[in-house]
Amino acid sequence: MNRLKKLVILSGKGGTGKTTLSAAFSVLAENKVIVDCDVDAADLHLLLNPRIKTKTEFTGGKKAYIDKDSCGECGLCEKHCRFNAIHNFRVDPIACEGCGFCFRLCPDDAISFGLSVSGNYYQADVLNDSADFYFAKLLPGEGNSGKLVTELKQIAEKNIINGKDLLLIDGPPGIGCPVNASISQMDFALLITEPTLSGLHDLKRIIELTQKFKIKSFIVINKYDLNLNITKLVENFACENDIKMLGKIPFDINVIKALQQGKTVLDYNNSAASKEIKIIWNELQTEMGNKK
Repeated sequence: MNRLKKLVILSGKGGTGKTTLSAAFSVLAENKVIVDCDVDAADLHLLLNPRIKTKTEFTGGKKAYIDKDSCGECGLCEKHCRFNAIHNFRVDPIACEGCGFCFRLCPDDAISFGLSVSGNYYQADVLNDSADFYFAKLLPGEGNSGKLVTELKQIAEKNIINGKDLLLIDGPPGIGCPVNASISQMDFALLITEPTLSGLHDLKRIIELTQKFKIKSFIVINKYDLNLNITKLVENFACENDIKMLGKIPFDINVIKALQQGKTVLDYNNSAASKEIKIIWNELQTEMGNKK
């Protein structure tokens, strides 16, 4: 049995086509487990149309709560809350950062400090082939997205059964805490960029991050033909840093049509983007050692 390969798809910034590519790879891959680690703005499920099997609450931290019957209304908690989360002896759960200072400060023991539900994660089936799919939704204003990503990955890997040989992760954009959690213990990173100066700048940042994790990385340029000059700059950067370019996806109006209909671009089988994505997937299989 082949060893489980772990692939994360990342982008230094949002809107580069990361999830579009992840959805296409989810269709092309066999024997896979799919995880959407963009828990702050999960959207891969919109394209994969999952059948949810379980929903589990995620408790990412603690929140303060004031019991009015026990409160002596001394005002110490409101005066000393550095997050300005307490007004009129009530705690704003969105503003509360869960530091617990008011809990320790209260002379009347009127403040409780218990676990708070920060979001939910889901286990589902997708693509009519019983592929396991995991995704999560962080509640508005909640933090600890990195912790949720870690927990989501752990649940997914814990439930992987024999016969699965690919863990495919759609990671969050940027280089923050949830991205670090997504990259941890992965084998390969596919980095999606676009031919803009900001795209190149953010690509360099995400490359620095994957190098610190010692993960083999590849680059794909999406909508490369919109600015051939910057596309050349990206290619030069990849060459100078010995990072393999796996492909360049052209701008294709069919990608927009597919997204509007909640489909993957592969549903437009003869489109230019679809053809290039299949080529990239085959190249990626060779690089990961999955080519038969």
